[in-house]
Amino acid sequence: MIVTANVLTGLKTNDDALLESGLMFNRLLFLCVTCFLAGLGLLMVYSASLNTRPGHLDELFILKHVAFLVFGTIIAMICSQIPIGFYKTLAPFFFAISLLAIILVLIPPFGASINGARRWFRFGALSLQPSEFMKITLPLMLCWVLSRFPILTWSELKASRGWLKVLCAVGGVVIVPVLIVAIEPDLGTAVFLFIGALVLMIMWGWSLRLFLCVGILMIPLLSVGLILKPYQLKRITGYVDTLRDINSAPYQLKQSLITLGSGGIFGTGLGQGIQKKSFLPEANNDFVFAVIGEELGLLVTLSIPVLWILFFVSGQRMLSANASDQFAYNLGFVLLFQIVTQALINTAVVTALVPPKGISHPLLSYGGSNLVVTLLACGLICRCARPGSSVKPILEARRDIEQSHE
Repeated sequence: MIVTANVLTGLKTNDDALLESGLMFNRLLFLCVTCFLAGLGLLMVYSASLNTRPGHLDELFILKHVAFLVFGTIIAMICSQIPIGFYKTLAPFFFAISLLAIILVLIPPFGASINGARRWFRFGALSLQPSEFMKITLPLMLCWVLSRFPILTWSELKASRGWLKVLCAVGGVVIVPVLIVAIEPDLGTAVFLFIGALVLMIMWGWSLRLFLCVGILMIPLLSVGLILKPYQLKRITGYVDTLRDINSAPYQLKQSLITLGSGGIFGTGLGQGIQKKSFLPEANNDFVFAVIGEELGLLVTLSIPVLWILFFVSGQRMLSANASDQFAYNLGFVLLFQIVTQALINTAVVTALVPPKGISHPLLSYGGSNLVVTLLACGLICRCARPGSSVKPILEARRDIEQSHE
């Protein structure tokens, strides 16, 4: 009996060590992929910013990007060490600050108008897009709200007197910021925020009917957005025409496909691309993926989706270490989902798989707000994956199950 007990104890210890090493591997893989993508982005932003006559402007682009990268990394490291209870407590405060910011950006004395849109605060040569930070504060606030309403099923909701309070609280947290962002106008970010909110509600266990109730409320708002902003509808109809005849494709889309195709398998060489020199608009921002295809070739281009798959898988497995904490796990997963979805949408736009929409490629595109927010989200994902000390919740839960069977 003693020998058998010692053998079983040894097996449990070995299993715990394997689990611990597996989680450490996923954390290391997640950080390595993040650092590699950020490094590649730094390299490509510099290359894509080079003009036919390089000068002070090119140096300004890369210096600003380096500054944002360093600042975002420091903020991510700090946020990854703060206990999750801090975010739970201050979720309403963070959400209120973000909501105030996206309201102020619509007011002329505060927000700057660029190409007919009011999305940025300008501070000299720097700009700040507050709707980017809503990608973090909205899921955080929604987790805070959902954690306070145990009603999840449709039958429980009908039996409760507080059903209207539940729908108003959740619907208000989602619809108000989404509507304000759509007014800027930034319909793409508004839809992106809404999708993230719906994913979070599904993960929290809401029934399909409850999920549809909030979703149906957004259909009229999105329809109004298309009617009030005809160019949004024109993008969709123009894309449909492109599917029928490539010659009718918008200029940006044509140049993007030409840039991707001109690189061949191995590319023209880093810094040797031609399309970025006044042919491809937003070469260092929304269409940096096309520049990668031209300069580094098809092999590197295809490796980027593989890296994002590794990013998602390692992040999800890393978060599973804290699956017992519903708040932390759901928040971390939605932030992970949003980053990968944004990369997928940008790649689809560049390759003409979806209608054109100005959306940055996380970690690869130039852009201070998006880069800082992406790194901040990565730091929060790491925090959500660590309950405080290694993998104790998983190990303790498994030991409890084993003890109950003994």
